[in-house]
Amino acid sequence: MQNSLKLYLAVPVLNEYENLPELLDCILKQSYTNYEVVFCVNQYESWWDEDQYKRKCKDNGRSMEYLRDRKLDNVRIIDRSSKGNGWTRKHGGVGWARKVIMDDISDQASADDIIISMDADTYYPEDFLAKIAAFYQENPRGTGLSIPYYHKLCSEATNNRLILRYEIYMRYYAHNLIRIKNPYAFTALGSAIALSVETYRKIGGITPVKSGEDFYLLQKLVKTAKLATWVNTTTYPSARFSDRVLFGTGPALIKGNSGDWDSYPFYLADSFDKVGNTFGKFETLYTHDLKLPMDAFFNQQFGKEDFWLSLRHNYKDRKNFVKACQNKVDGLRILQFLRWDKDSTTSVNESTLTDYLLKHAVSKLPDSIKTILKKINFEKTSIEELNQLRDWMFEEESKLRKNNAETK
Repeated sequence: MQNSLKLYLAVPVLNEYENLPELLDCILKQSYTNYEVVFCVNQYESWWDEDQYKRKCKDNGRSMEYLRDRKLDNVRIIDRSSKGNGWTRKHGGVGWARKVIMDDISDQASADDIIISMDADTYYPEDFLAKIAAFYQENPRGTGLSIPYYHKLCSEATNNRLILRYEIYMRYYAHNLIRIKNPYAFTALGSAIALSVETYRKIGGITPVKSGEDFYLLQKLVKTAKLATWVNTTTYPSARFSDRVLFGTGPALIKGNSGDWDSYPFYLADSFDKVGNTFGKFETLYTHDLKLPMDAFFNQQFGKEDFWLSLRHNYKDRKNFVKACQNKVDGLRILQFLRWDKDSTTSVNESTLTDYLLKHAVSKLPDSIKTILKKINFEKTSIEELNQLRDWMFEEESKLRKNNAETK
């Protein structure tokens, strides 16, 4: 493959010294070589004066030294870590790190160049960059990309049980959104996103929230550009405890380790169906007053019953009205609705998952998966069986996304 397309790899670094050698090894082994890596080693300035954070400050210093000592021509370092360069309390965190990197790339790259959002604790196969480059050589540069993921297991049984429970939850959520053909059927991981510089500029850059910047970036792409969710490669994030962000994999494992999975329930398939039915009626809603399954939620959220009527007044053609409705009922609103709708129901996570797979699985359930589902208990089922279920759901999701990509 020709290396004509320039790729920029955006990597935030905080307390990652032990992971950097493996990450650089992954990058240097890439078969595609027209790339530049931009690291942002970052932390809050106040950490230098707080004993509980001094270890992370020193770790960041070692990371800076390590990256500089490698003397690689295609590596740049943005220093938001050393004394005098750290974040203020108002502006900081991984969201700001990603923004600083991507803004820096946008300032000096060409519009057709590609930004790939990565993480320091993630493994990338040797053909990863080649597959991303091939995708953009075959698809419009205006298409953002949510890249498939698969969490690595480790030697710690407790960690593995927690990450498998969390990933099965994420795949269940994604399966349902794909099933109802929802435009927000993406899974947001900061280590698995790509978009062109032109598209980054078009959407106004990344929103530098302290947590969830990856989610809001993908949501922006759905609303103002285009988002693909399939490419023939996979990222492999680590399953580690982390409190660097307010939600996401690290905090989920911390909460899950204490037995608290309340933030990650298996919402009933019927609740997803209500979302699907609502989206399915937007076209008719342009000319007719309809009762929609999500009406009560929106009336409560916005305190008015003419929610859809106001959109109809503002958009004078059907296509733009439907798009406005989809933008209003975005990924965040869908999650809020699922949580709201769950309040009126009682369900057990394992039985909800089992019922869904028995009814909605695209492929015929293998006998081995049926056997696991008959007795599944996230606290007691063996890690080997949970991993087997996770692998099957991963393969099923890959089939769904690939089929959707091929039919568009």
